[in-house]
Amino acid sequence: MKRERTIRVFSWHIHGSYLYYLSQGPFEIYIPISNKKEEGYIGRGSTFPFGDNVIEVDVKSVKEISFDCILFQTPKNYLYDQYEILSDEQRLLPKIYLEHDPPQQVPTDTRHVVNDPSITLVHVTHFNKVMWDNGSTPAVVIDHGIVPNGVSYQGDIPKGIVVINNLNERGRRLGLDIFLEVREKVPLDLIGMDTKKIGGLGEILHPQLPEFISQYRFFFNPIRYTSLGLAVLEAMTMGVPVVGLATTELVTVIENEVSGFIHTDIDYLIRKMNDLIANPTLAAEIGLKGRQVAGRRFNIERFVSDWEHLFKRVTSGTPALQRADVVLN
Repeated sequence: MKRERTIRVFSWHIHGSYLYYLSQGPFEIYIPISNKKEEGYIGRGSTFPFGDNVIEVDVKSVKEISFDCILFQTPKNYLYDQYEILSDEQRLLPKIYLEHDPPQQVPTDTRHVVNDPSITLVHVTHFNKVMWDNGSTPAVVIDHGIVPNGVSYQGDIPKGIVVINNLNERGRRLGLDIFLEVREKVPLDLIGMDTKKIGGLGEILHPQLPEFISQYRFFFNPIRYTSLGLAVLEAMTMGVPVVGLATTELVTVIENEVSGFIHTDIDYLIRKMNDLIANPTLAAEIGLKGRQVAGRRFNIERFVSDWEHLFKRVTSGTPALQRADVVLN
C-alpha cells in the first residue's frame, strides 16, 4: 500500500503549548528562527519536548522550502510577516488562520482581521466563534486537545493554585482584582511570569508544572474574559478540581457542583473553595468528574483527527465555502 505523503505546514511559534499539542499529529510543522528572537521567530526553544516533525528554518531560507499550507496565528503573521519572509508562490498556498482569543475590543462588533472567503478561520472555542464578526471568512471550531502528562492529583496542599503570567500588568480582564479579593479569604498561591511583585511564587517551567499543580487542593481561574485556557484543561486532565467564573467557554465545560465549581458570584466561589480545603474527599470526587469530562472532550486523538481532516481538506483544493462543516465539534 502506498504511504500517504506527510502534510507540510508552515507556521510561527506563538503558543508553545498549542504548538506542542498540534505537533502530535502526522504533520511536519516548519517554524522560522531568527537571531533577533522576536515573537514567532524563536524556533523550537527549550521548554517543550518537540519531536522531529517540528522543524526550524532560518528566516532567510524560508522561501527555499516547499510547503503545503500556511498557518497564521496572529495579525502580524497575516498582515506583515507573510510578505516579509514568504515567496510569491508560497503566498498562493492554501491558508488557515488559527485564532486563539476572543475579540478584545468590542466583544460583539469586532471584525476579524481576516475577511477572505479563500482562507479558513479556526477558532479554539465556540464562544470565540460566535463573538467575532467573521465577515466572509468561513469559520470552524476545533476544541483543544491535551496530551496526558502521567501526573495524578494529590491535593495535599490545602490551598488553591492560580496560574497566570504577568497578572499585575494584565489587570481586570485577567481578574487581578478578583484574585486579590479572594486571596484575603482563601489561601491561594499564584505562579507565572512576573508574579512575585504581587506576592506570587514566580514562573514554574512547563515541564515541572503538572507535578507542582497536582499538589494543590484546587485550581482557581479568576479570569473574566479570555479563551479557554490550556492550564485549566491540563489541571482537569490530572483530576485537579477547578473553580472559576461562569463566563466564556468554561460554562460549556464544567457542570457546576458536579465537575467543578463555576459562578459569577464571587462570594459563592469563595465558599466553595473553602469547602474544598475543608473536605479533601469532596475535592477528589469533583476532580475525578472533571478528569472524565476532559478525557471525553479534550483528548488528543480527537484533536489530531480534527486538524488532520482540516489540513487534508484545505490542501485538496476543496473550495473554502464548502469546508464550513469539516470540523464536527
